[in-house]
Amino acid sequence: MLRIRTLCLSAAALAFLATGAFANPFDTPSTLPLQAPMFDKIKDTDYQPAFEKGMQEQIAEIDAIANNKTAPTFENTIVAIEKSGRMLDRVSETFFAVVAANTNDTLNKVQAAEAPKLAAHQDAIFLNPKLFARVKAVYGERTKLKLDPESQELLKVYYLQFVHAGANLPDADKAKLREFNKEDATLSTEFQQKLLAGTKAAALVIDNKADLAGLSADEIAAAAKAADDRKMHGKWVIPLQNTTQQPLLVSLTNRAVREKLFNASWTRTEKGDANDTRAIIEKLAQLRAQKAKLLGYPSYAAYVLYDQMAKTPEAVKNFIGQLVAPTGTKAADEAKQIQAAINADGQKFELKPWDWEMYSEKVRKAKYDLDQNELKPYFELNNVLENGVFYAANKLYGITFKERHDLPVYQPDVRVFTVYDKDGSVLGIFYCDYFKRDNKSGGAWMSNFVQQSKLLGTKPVVYNVANFTKPAPGQPALLSFDDVTTMFHEFGHALHGLFGNGEYPTLSGANTARDWVEFPSQFNEHWALYPDVLKHYAVNYKTHQPIPQSLVDKIKKSQTWNQGYELGELLAASELDMQWHSLPADAPRQNVDTFETKALADTHTNFPNVPTRYRSSYFLHIWANGYAAGYYAYQWTVMLDDDAYDWFENHGGLTRANGQRFRDLILSKGRSEDYGTMFRAFYGKDPDTGPMLKDRGLPAQK
Repeated sequence: MLRIRTLCLSAAALAFLATGAFANPFDTPSTLPLQAPMFDKIKDTDYQPAFEKGMQEQIAEIDAIANNKTAPTFENTIVAIEKSGRMLDRVSETFFAVVAANTNDTLNKVQAAEAPKLAAHQDAIFLNPKLFARVKAVYGERTKLKLDPESQELLKVYYLQFVHAGANLPDADKAKLREFNKEDATLSTEFQQKLLAGTKAAALVIDNKADLAGLSADEIAAAAKAADDRKMHGKWVIPLQNTTQQPLLVSLTNRAVREKLFNASWTRTEKGDANDTRAIIEKLAQLRAQKAKLLGYPSYAAYVLYDQMAKTPEAVKNFIGQLVAPTGTKAADEAKQIQAAINADGQKFELKPWDWEMYSEKVRKAKYDLDQNELKPYFELNNVLENGVFYAANKLYGITFKERHDLPVYQPDVRVFTVYDKDGSVLGIFYCDYFKRDNKSGGAWMSNFVQQSKLLGTKPVVYNVANFTKPAPGQPALLSFDDVTTMFHEFGHALHGLFGNGEYPTLSGANTARDWVEFPSQFNEHWALYPDVLKHYAVNYKTHQPIPQSLVDKIKKSQTWNQGYELGELLAASELDMQWHSLPADAPRQNVDTFETKALADTHTNFPNVPTRYRSSYFLHIWANGYAAGYYAYQWTVMLDDDAYDWFENHGGLTRANGQRFRDLILSKGRSEDYGTMFRAFYGKDPDTGPMLKDRGLPAQK
């Protein structure tokens, strides 16, 4: 889907632009291999005029299609739309990658300006009556057309997108819809920027080094470096990650400092200052409900889910409902064991959320004799990447990788690899950007600089971004096992993009439903602990000795520990998302704090001492990242990935034959078929929660 924004150019500048004298690096496809972005030539000031010119070009192309006097056909209408907007795609794919991973004031201003303009641009396409008349005419002849299955799917997708975008609305309602879309885009961008600023401002500043007791020397050095970077010399800064819980809560022994860090995270954008996001959320929730009603849906959730695998809010709520009771039982048992550990420590306090991570780790150590710090020396980032992530992909799919240093990057930490297919041909290019920066959005993600398409003659150029702690200069980047899992996860997305084998960019690679797109990524996580893979990358960076089997056994045995907590925080966030986006259009403006408390209580996801993974006020996924009414997809796709891995285990595990089958039936398909049909072709039946519950050590449903 197109992403959307605004522009302010003077009349003189627009006239100059129209002369064609203006040279912009986005004017033509990049001359670099596979059209990789020319970061050595792109300046921050290039994006805004490129957006404007790209929109102008696509509107001209769309007008030519809409006004074509020839009878509408699949080629002169659907394929023509698919080919349009190439310059806009080039600038969009590059800009949104950089603004998420390496933003600055200039880029933020461009994003804020372009958001409503791009929203209006998308409306100009999908609300064009002449264009829709042609699409509708071709769709009406679909049973008579001799189209291959992928082309039939593209025709259906376009027709439904037009209808879903409001093409059937009367003109007055189209005007209302345009205003809704413009305001949504503006508010979403404002939310994202306030959240980034609020998260940075809410970092915990430590004045006394003694308050950092429990942290490693490297962690203390990183905190000192973070303070120096902010010109706060002589202090220590703990930056916040995007989730409620913070990594260092597992180590900080001073309970008061733990509470301060937790509260800094919990209230980061609820301080009543310029970075408070609650007023935006109240407007967005009401705006989206009104938009859904205008388009004939009872709620925004119903509007969003029309093309997802789940299809309806009721299906999502039923799915989550199946998991709530087992999760609550597991979390309560974990809390009891953690409280016992607190008591055994000679402490006299009641378990609180900021205690959970530290004492959960104590229980893990006592119960499984597993110390996460004991693991880190075996998980050096480069080893994990090249001898773990890449190695597993080679064993499954036969692909190989070669690092290259000739392609420009947008930030010095970024690395680039050419990816070769099993026959030695170039499959695509892979970029990775793993270290946290204050100007980088939180979390981890994948996307494309260039989308695979046989129609356009393009191969995939994909990237992974994460937020791992950057080590002090001269020190190795040592990861937690959670970080390792994140690397495998995001590379699963990359594989989805790299293996795209479609004719049409709209249907290719990871351009799939939210409750499908996380399936390949979460499936790929399983190989992190697969014996043949683990022994290949888990090597002590000092001694060069492989991880001992005794430690591996501890990791595996401990995998089901804390699953009540981990699933509980995710289910709470999923329900929070669904409740916000299930509001009817006539609901009054909600108070964010009151609504959040009631939503969690009503859905029984207010598990004691298990805070929601994201509060409403810093839930970037649903307010600005396109996951509105879609956060449940992470757990829905866990069900799919556990089912698929169960199939692998029953058919020989990590083999080239199994990898090829998964590539052929899942990874290469994009959205060229119905999701249920694709899944049944691989798994042999509909998905079920049995393997998911078993994998997490949760009690089976009664």
